[in-house]
Amino acid sequence: MAIAYSPDRSAETATVALIAAAVVLLAMLTLYLVGFDQGAISRSGMYMHELMHDGRHLLGVPCH
Repeated sequence: MAIAYSPDRSAETATVALIAAAVVLLAMLTLYLVGFDQGAISRSGMYMHELMHDGRHLLGVPCH
């Protein structure tokens, strides 16, 4: 019977978990800004407000 060597991959697993958590957090922040913020956080004028408004229309989120 042969013994197989399996290197420790806990560092790789932790890195992948951290990247996945960051992606989920960024996705949730984007969804909040586009879907529910209604311009309260974006203080860069009407351009950002209109961009988020169009994003709400594209996602089918009611905004009127």
